Amino acid sequence: MKISTEEAFATPLLMAEWKKLIDDGNPNEAGLEQMIGAVLDPVSDWEAMLQERLPELGPLRIQAMDESGVDMQLIFITAPGVQPFTADLANALAIDANDVLIEAVNAHPAHFAGLAAIAPQAPEAAAKELQRAVGLGLKGAAINSHTKGEYLDAPGFRPILEAAVDLDVPIYLHPRTVPPAMAALYAERHMEGAFWGFQTDTGFHMLRLMVSGVFDDLPDLQIVVGHLGEGIPFWLDRLDRQYHRGQPVRERVPHWHAKRLPSEYLADNFHITSSGHNWDPAVRFVEEVVGEDRLMFAIDYPYANCNQQVDQAAAITLANPEKFYHLNAKKVFKLD
Repeated sequence: MKISTEEAFATPLLMAEWKKLIDDGNPNEAGLEQMIGAVLDPVSDWEAMLQERLPELGPLRIQAMDESGVDMQLIFITAPGVQPFTADLANALAIDANDVLIEAVNAHPAHFAGLAAIAPQAPEAAAKELQRAVGLGLKGAAINSHTKGEYLDAPGFRPILEAAVDLDVPIYLHPRTVPPAMAALYAERHMEGAFWGFQTDTGFHMLRLMVSGVFDDLPDLQIVVGHLGEGIPFWLDRLDRQYHRGQPVRERVPHWHAKRLPSEYLADNFHITSSGHNWDPAVRFVEEVVGEDRLMFAIDYPYANCNQQVDQAAAITLANPEKFYHLNAKKVFKLD
């Protein structure tokens, strides 16, 4: 059985609101046009395909799954989600997206499961919406990295993290373009998006959560990240050594509050998927670093080609293919 655990969608209403932001110049949202503008106004066959496939939660998606041998998709809102908007609009768009996704899951329960969209810029409302969506059958939340340049280690977002712990559901931390403070330097070489900015920003977000003490306060909080851990597993030894070296100066420069090493939080509080990155040597390395119980298969539909990713994954030498392809996903997301 194959469950793919990072698969995207967008509602027509959300896409219309993105277009309004782009048309208005989106002065407070760096990289929005680069990230999603081509989907809204496609000029290539690939972009036209995305425009068609992102809002589609029926036969086209199931056909792609059947052709590639994928049994179930875990679906959630694509970047940047609802996070560019004002709090009230973002919350309304999240509720609409969750209603659309729940309807699709109920119509195709053997093929689809989903994660809730929430509006981090309205933390209390986001926690309430997560509770509602989980009660209706969604399996956690998806957050597209920073929200207007702020990250989940900030105290104001704590109601969202506490709600996830109380509900015993994970948060999927998905990439987006780098925040406005960093965007110009990346954009000089068109690196603000999927080529490089996505993974560097999400890896940075992961490290902020690790060093800030969030997981000491909430040891049961579980975070899922894609793209083989956004680079963090490959740097883990150096991160631990640098963190340990910083201990003597923490009283003088108290930015690092965590009691444990980054590797310990990665082992206890993170799960990793292979979305868009089913490359044999990299997957085998990450499995060795994080263990066979914390690595899951994903494709990144419709951005990645289902057949290509499944075929590439088939060549991987795994310690436990069943855990990778479906058992871990069933456990983490409580899938029937």
